[in-house]
Amino acid sequence: MTQHGSHDGSDEDDVPEWADRIKANVAGEVRRRRKEMGWSAQDLADRCEELGHPIPRNVIANMESGRRANLPLVDVMVLAAALETYPVCLIFPVGYVEETQELPFQHLVPTWDALRRFTGEEDVPGYDAGLVPDFELHASLVRTALAAIEEEERARFAAKTATSRAEKEEAERQRGKYADQAISAKYRLRHLRRDLREEGATPPDLPPALGDVDPPEPDTETTPEERL
Repeated sequence: MTQHGSHDGSDEDDVPEWADRIKANVAGEVRRRRKEMGWSAQDLADRCEELGHPIPRNVIANMESGRRANLPLVDVMVLAAALETYPVCLIFPVGYVEETQELPFQHLVPTWDALRRFTGEEDVPGYDAGLVPDFELHASLVRTALAAIEEEERARFAAKTATSRAEKEEAERQRGKYADQAISAKYRLRHLRRDLREEGATPPDLPPALGDVDPPEPDTETTPEERL
């Protein structure tokens, strides 16, 4: 099959369909990783079945040879898990396919660039990243808060075991600094989680150490007078 209207300057009869190019990327990377792991097509089929989504050996063989007409997304996801990699690495095999196409009729681009736009690591003007940036910020704030809490505990222990007044004062100073960092991260987390809920989203779960970030839910079994 050929792709008509390509903008890369090639003869249109020599340009593969975009879908065929993507399928070839996946097939080539599946074959490469399978052989790297020392697996046969049957071994890979067995692993896919273990994961709960059987892909028969002949289907895998036809895919690798380019004879398979379609490639469902669910198959890509299970093949990636079976081969202990990420689906995006099958679609855009960085380092093994130099250039690829992101959409039909587009120029070939470096596979690395295509992967970064696919995952959202590189912003595309006009594209809506949804709540991904908010969840990334949430993860960053959780890491910051947990690290600050751990350092605060270390400083508290250092203050208790200090052998001189100077050591104790320095440890107390460090403890206060990390306590402030933890409070700041928790404050930002609380407001971020509130904003996510207001948008109708469910915030990520918090680790037990940050169980005080969310305000306590009101007791619906008590009357306003009882709560006073």
